[in-house]
Amino acid sequence: MQHDSKDYSGLRLKFRYIRNNWQLYVIFMLPAFALTVLFKYVPMGGILMAFQNYSGRLGILGSKFIGLENFRRFFSSAEFWRLMGNTLKLSVFSLMWGFWPPILLALLLSRIKNAGLKQKMQLVLYAPNFISTIVVAGMLFVLLSPIGPLNRVMGTTINFMTNPGAFRTIYISSGIWQGAGWASIIYTAALSSVDTELIDACAIDGASLWQQIKNVDIPALQPIMVVQFILAAGQIMNIGFEKALALQIPMNRIASEIIPTYVYRQGLEVGDYGYSTAVGLFNAIINVILLLAVNHVVKTLNEGQGL
Repeated sequence: MQHDSKDYSGLRLKFRYIRNNWQLYVIFMLPAFALTVLFKYVPMGGILMAFQNYSGRLGILGSKFIGLENFRRFFSSAEFWRLMGNTLKLSVFSLMWGFWPPILLALLLSRIKNAGLKQKMQLVLYAPNFISTIVVAGMLFVLLSPIGPLNRVMGTTINFMTNPGAFRTIYISSGIWQGAGWASIIYTAALSSVDTELIDACAIDGASLWQQIKNVDIPALQPIMVVQFILAAGQIMNIGFEKALALQIPMNRIASEIIPTYVYRQGLEVGDYGYSTAVGLFNAIINVILLLAVNHVVKTLNEGQGL
């Protein structure tokens, strides 16, 4: 009871301090609040274009309102199912294959006892994350060209970038190479908080390496894994636009054209802003639905733990 009264007293002092110095908080919070409103909420007014036959000359307020016609046009187009299939395949396979490598890397790094070697390994693994997406795309075009290093090693002259069937493999594998090391940081940090006495006790009891990982490391990683999986699943429809566009050429477009690149082409290249806004809004709504659905499923299967 005494402990509760102390906590209450401390909380009351904090509120009193904030009330007496509210000007300081306003000064620091106002720029962040203004930027959030300006760049996050004000642009939401552009969603109205999805329900208009938008004209740049007339603007949002002057363009003709056509209701759900842009959505009907997208759903009835011959490209709808191809775009949905390409987007879902690329994002779901990226999630399936790309979710586990950062965890495995963190588990491996946590077992390296030599601090110097561990730092060098982390440097090598984290470095690809800082390479520009455009540079990575250029590296892939050179590596996989008919006269590139891979074809020289294999003794072939295959142009992998023009093969639609190879696009997903190229996209996903290069994404794992570029991002797995950096994504492992959060798991490595979680493992660093594991009590070493637990690991020592397991070793004394004769537990194998797999048993140590299963009974000590995995439980420590589980809360972060759940949150990361939910966030990743919520972005299934919002797959990396820049890389897909950079790797896209006319010969592989049948497999590489996804909803974000389609929105870009319809909006900026064709100039059909109303239609592209409708497609983008549909994509965002699906993302929100997936996020809520996955969070609900994970909560059900994980004893109520979710976002």
